[in-house]
Amino acid sequence: MIELDKEELMKYMPHRDPMLLVDRTRMDDDGNAESEYTIPDDPYYTHGHFPGFPIVPGVILCEIMAQGSVLLFGERLIGKLALYAGMDKVRFKKSAHPGDKVIVKARIISNRDMFVAVEAKATIDGELCASGQLSFMLIDRK
Repeated sequence: MIELDKEELMKYMPHRDPMLLVDRTRMDDDGNAESEYTIPDDPYYTHGHFPGFPIVPGVILCEIMAQGSVLLFGERLIGKLALYAGMDKVRFKKSAHPGDKVIVKARIISNRDMFVAVEAKATIDGELCASGQLSFMLIDRK
């Protein structure tokens, strides 16, 4: 099993606060990743979404799932950026709010050259929040 905290993740990922949306991640021996992210009490992306009833935008949930999948790429990420190539079958089942802890479980479903597709599911308190198939293109970090 491989486990990384936020500091160790930054060796693989170019994201930094406030857009680093993973607190810790681990990958089991079967190649499944599980990541955690606790949504801050007052994130910038909820200030206008919605005043008096802050809800994490769906696009941010997709980004949480994407970043939560990063460990699946392993050493292939060194010197590379993983950019979105597509999102399929994305569904939102439960709203996320400041203070919620989002757990992302992901696995690779397709791996061809520089293209990688993953299936990701985000839960909050054991309930499905969002899910989808996310595809990435690995490009040189130049």
